[in-house]
Order: sequence, then structure tokens, then C-alpha cells
Amino acid sequence: MKYRQLGKTGLEVSILGFGASPLGNVFDVCEETEGIRSVHYSIDHGVNFFDVSPFYGLTLAETRLGKALEGKRKDIILATKCGRYDLQDFDFSRDRILKSIDESLSRLKTDYVDLFQLHDIEFVDKNQITDIAIPAIREVQQSGKARFIGITGLPVRYLAQLAREVELDTVLSWAHYNLLEDEINDELVPLSKEKGFGLMNAAPLMQRILSSEPLPAWHRSPDEVKAMQPILVAICEKYGVSLPQVALRFAMGHPDIATTIVGMNSLKTIQENVAAVDFQIPQGLLEEIETLLAPVKNKMWFEGKAENNL
Repeated sequence: MKYRQLGKTGLEVSILGFGASPLGNVFDVCEETEGIRSVHYSIDHGVNFFDVSPFYGLTLAETRLGKALEGKRKDIILATKCGRYDLQDFDFSRDRILKSIDESLSRLKTDYVDLFQLHDIEFVDKNQITDIAIPAIREVQQSGKARFIGITGLPVRYLAQLAREVELDTVLSWAHYNLLEDEINDELVPLSKEKGFGLMNAAPLMQRILSSEPLPAWHRSPDEVKAMQPILVAICEKYGVSLPQVALRFAMGHPDIATTIVGMNSLKTIQENVAAVDFQIPQGLLEEIETLLAPVKNKMWFEGKAENNL
């Protein structure tokens, strides 16, 4: 495993991060024992960053991760979130955030998290985040229940806007650095260097487009982007490699992104993902992929309030 500094936190995080949302049956039904085995295999092979949220599986992912981490908490860096609790259930009030951390700690069977994040900030008014939610998670930090604080979301430029205005330890951007998207480089990467916050990337497989797995019915990418999946799978097979291997290795290679978080819930998947850390992309393959994807590059869907997606 390889590690990078998470901004100014002093934490050294594995470049492969364990995204725990699949433990909550987000993509497919996850067998609990298999999920726990995956967590243990990850830790045994150097993965030390685990990211979860009460939203994933409506608290099921946190509950299962807490079971898996019994006796292993000291070996890992643990992140969870607050503010989003269901598809349309957002509550960034002070009282809910202070209650949320206690609920998460109970499910995770720990008395602190290393990182506490506001989840999907684009769905509420900006002043709700800056004036209420940020001070509330700072309270949590000052209480010792969280060591560091951060924000997460989809609109990459909105994340940069908030990160300019408030002091944060981390920013988690999802779906904006992968074979299909590179807009994280426009503002967030230089801003992370300027301000010193730790930058994290999630969804390097673009919610399965950059894999050989069937796409979930709820996938919101444009049809022309989703149509690239079988073409990419075939190109990689021509080189004797798999698409997710290539996509994950590409994403983990960004030197300014501390960790790349990918959802995992099976032993087979985590074994493949750990192997991707040392995988070498065949010469010529990336160039072929980049040429093919040029017409659909950075075609992202919209989420949250319109004013937060400018």
C-alpha cells in the first residue's frame, strides 16, 4: 500500500480508501459476513481510510462497519458524515448535527471519529452551511468527538467556493476525477495547495460506468456517457486487462489527491482493488481511451439547488 498526507491534519491515509456505502446495500444486497471479511482484508493489506455515512443504507452501513471494526479501531482512520439521512432528508441544523455524531459513534462502536463531514452540501442554502452547519461541526471537533472536519458534495466548483470562504481540514469531491471527468483540477487542486486542506476523490468508477458491472437503474449520467461502458470494457480486454483495474489505477495516480475512495463489500472486489495499487496500465491504452472519451469528457449531471451548480 502507498500513503499520502491528508492536508495539514498530520494523517497519512492509504491512496485506496474503503467506501463503506455498499455495506448498506446501496448497489446490491451485501451479505454481512462477507462485508466484514472485506473490511478485515482491507486492513490487513494496508487500507487505513474508511468513509461512511448514516445515509448509506439508512444507517445500515455504519452499523455493519462498526461491527467489522471491533478490536481494529486503533488501526484505521475513520470518517463519517452528517446532514443527509435519506434521498430527500437533509437537516443541517445545529441540534441535528450534535445528535447525529452521537448516533454515529454508537453505531460505529467508538468514542470519536477522525473526520466528520457535512454530506452533500449542495442540497441546502449556502448560508445554512456557512452560518449554522460549519459552526456546529466545529463544536463537535472541540468536544473531542471528531478530530477534523470537512465538506462533501458533487458540484466541484461549489466545493471550491465554500473552501475559499471557510476554514476546513478536508474536502471530498466525488465523480470529478476519473477517466471521464477531470474538473477537480480546475479549482480544487490548486486551492488545496494554497489553503492546505486535504483533498479526497470518490466514485473513481463513476458509479459502475468504469466497470463491467450492470449500471444501477438510478444512474444519472447522460445516455451517451453510459453507452461508453461496453466499448471501454472491450478496449481493455484487447490489452488483456480489466476496465476497473485501469480506472482505479488512473484515479489513484493523481499526486495531489490524498485518497481515492471506492465502494467495496466483497472479498473479490477488495482483492482486485488492492492489487490495482501496484498495477501498471499497458503502454498506449490510456491514449486510446482518452481519444475515445474526448466527445463525452466532463458531461456531468446536476444535483442539488440550481444556484449551487453555477
